[in-house]
Order: sequence, then structure tokens, then C-alpha cells
Amino acid sequence: QGNQEKKKVLNSLMSGALAGAVAKTAVAPLDRTKIMFQVSSKRFSAKEAYRLIYRTYLNEGFWSLWRGNSATMVRVIPYAAIQFCAHEEYKQLLGSYYGFQGKALTPFPRFIAGSLAGTTAAMLTYPLDMVRARMAVTPKEMYSNIVHVFIRISREEGLKTLYRGFTPTILGVIPYAGLSFFTYETLKKLHADHSGKPQPSPPERLLFGACAGLIGQSASYPLDVVRRRMQTAGVMGHTYSSILLTMQEIIREEGLIRGLYKGLSMNWVKGPIAVGISFTTFDLTQILLRKLQQHSTNVER
Repeated sequence: QGNQEKKKVLNSLMSGALAGAVAKTAVAPLDRTKIMFQVSSKRFSAKEAYRLIYRTYLNEGFWSLWRGNSATMVRVIPYAAIQFCAHEEYKQLLGSYYGFQGKALTPFPRFIAGSLAGTTAAMLTYPLDMVRARMAVTPKEMYSNIVHVFIRISREEGLKTLYRGFTPTILGVIPYAGLSFFTYETLKKLHADHSGKPQPSPPERLLFGACAGLIGQSASYPLDVVRRRMQTAGVMGHTYSSILLTMQEIIREEGLIRGLYKGLSMNWVKGPIAVGISFTTFDLTQILLRKLQQHSTNVER
């Protein structure tokens, strides 16, 4: 039984890592563009976003659209692996606690499992997110690689800077991860109840994941903007000291909607695609790994 549990955890970690890597690489140019708008006072529009992507392509080349993606991979692979694996474990723990062992959780524990999974992953990988944000908004000459970012931040701004923006991250992750996992799991359960099929098809999984991403990201977006401003303050000429002061300054300079929801429309494109790919990749990889393990067990017998 202990061996089975280890295999299950390993499957979750591997499936989560692959899910995060595939999803984030697919939307990396949109992600980088969104961060550049979030940390500047420029007004966001689809036209301006397109211009920024095109200018970046002309000035820095095609692959520059994926600048910072290596830092994203270094962060997202452990983040997604921990988040998905933690979610499976929290579901099991809450299932035992509430007496739903082996069955689908009710709505509240379902939300709690997602929130706890996101919080666990964010706490363990936060400095890597900070580094990714810095690399996305700075020219190549400033930071040559991930290690260089860590060294310069530690030397010039202090180690504490690696955790700047941590509080809004955790406050944003609770509704984001909670609602994402809650929505996805709920849609899968409703599908099973109404269709009579135990598992949805890959296109249905993509659609459920897209809905999950749309709801989760819309709920936590202002805190995402605050987090990015605090993370990049050192290189953008600002001194944001707290969540409330950062929010006040953004609202005063740019307005409530234009400031705190800047780039949200891009997130409505990017988020559903990324979350849809992520959940689908995780589920399908899990199914494949389970089949491979069953096959190898049968061969051994």
C-alpha cells in the first residue's frame, strides 16, 4: 500500500510538472506582454498589446517573445508539480475528514482543497516568480540569466526583496486556485452526473479548464497587478511598501478599472487557454501513467 501511495504521489508530481510546462510555454508571449503592461502606467488596449508584441519582435527577434520563459519553467515546473500533487493529497485528507473517502467532495471542501494546494505551491516557489517578473520587464543587458538576477537582487536590494509582493500573491492565490480547482472539479462532476460517462473527453476537459481559468483569474486579478508592481519596483523606479499603498497609488495615477484591471482582457484570452491546457494535460498524463503502470504490473505477473 505504501508503494502504491508513493507511485500515486510520483504520478501527480510528474503530471503536474508536464501540465505546467506545456501550458505556460504555449502562452509565454502573451504572459510577458501582460506583465509589461501591468508594471507600467501605459494604458492597455488590444491594439497597444499587439504593437508591443510586434515592436519586441522587430527590435529583439522572435525568441525574445519567450524572454523570461526559462525562469518561468524553473518556477512553473516545481509550482505546478507541487500544486497538482498537493491538490490530490488535500482532496484525500478532506475526503477522510468529511467522510467522502473515494467520492467527490462537496463544494466547500472542494474550494478549500484548491486554495490549500495553490498556497502550498506559492509559498515554496515564490522567489522564482519574483525572478521571472524581473526578467520579463528588463532588457537582456540588465540580467543575463536566472542566477544573475538572484545575485544582483541579493547584492543591490537585499535578500528580503526576493519575497517582495509575497502577501498579495498568497491573498490572490487563495481565490484563484480555490475557484479554478473548484470550477474544474464541479464541471467534471456535473458532466458525469448528466452524461452517464465517468470521464469527459479531451475537448470537454479543455472547455472545463478554460471556464475554471476565466473565473479564477477574474476574481484575483487586482492582486496580481499589485504583486507585479511590488516585484518590479526596484527596476521601474517606484517604492511600493504595502498592498494598500500600492493600490492607492495605482488608482490615483491610472484609475480603478484601468489600473487594477489593466490587461485583464488579455488574461481572458491567455488564462482560459493556459488553465485549459494545464488541467487537460494533467488528467491525460495521469491516465496514461496509470495505464503504463497497470501494463508493467501485468507483464511482471
